[in-house]
Amino acid sequence: MADKPSHRSRSPRTGEAAPAAEGRADSRLIYGFHAVLGKLRRDPEGVFELYLSSQRQDVRARDVLRLAETNGVRVLQTEPERLDGMVGTRRHQGVIARVDARRRELKLADVLEGLEENALLLVLDGVQDPHNLGACLRVADAAGAHAVIAPKDRAVGLNATAVKVASGAADSVPYVTVTNLARALREMQEAGVWVIGAAGEAEKSLYDIDQSGPVAWVLGAEGEGLRRLTRETCDELARIPMLGSVESLNVSVASGICLFEARRQRGSRG
Repeated sequence: MADKPSHRSRSPRTGEAAPAAEGRADSRLIYGFHAVLGKLRRDPEGVFELYLSSQRQDVRARDVLRLAETNGVRVLQTEPERLDGMVGTRRHQGVIARVDARRRELKLADVLEGLEENALLLVLDGVQDPHNLGACLRVADAAGAHAVIAPKDRAVGLNATAVKVASGAADSVPYVTVTNLARALREMQEAGVWVIGAAGEAEKSLYDIDQSGPVAWVLGAEGEGLRRLTRETCDELARIPMLGSVESLNVSVASGICLFEARRQRGSRG
């Protein structure tokens, strides 16, 4: 069955149906009520259109439909099977949004120049699992990090799975991709940011490092840790004290420990 535009899909600003965005090269898909509602609330202009399951008539579906209508976003009532095929999973909860991918193209310089407090940055050196990336974004949001920085190559991109796991944080925390991570670390250092690499073999504990000033925490890929050049570029290395029998932590868990220790040292001032 073909998608049917909702009777509420006409823009209240123009009175005309918005143009279809399906297939646009400058778009990407996000899904799940938390991610979609968060995007509609924070950046409605960046939402091209919304696909809502024709079988959802509950309160959450009405809420997302009402918010889309308020912001003039085109809504398509869509069969659940089609939604499954769009994102390759049934975990979309009956709602998918096609959003403007270009609105993420932030530069590291933009982040550094726009800070109004001491920087708190999370750098991911080659994380491959989209679930881990999404969880790291969620942790970064919770800790009030100003951005997550990652290399463009040899790392997972910000795909629909990562956005879904992030539960809205993918649209609240700037995600910056860089061509050369070591060069990006040096750019941070030139801006006065102290770059700390998380390494299990480091002599110093993260609790022994002053993190009250501008800080960037660098965490490595699953199982491999920091790459050699990344490690050498860091100002210093620190370890998370491990008191049990396991040798390492999931990268998102480790990110949370590091970022929240920085927040603890800064107190309520941030």
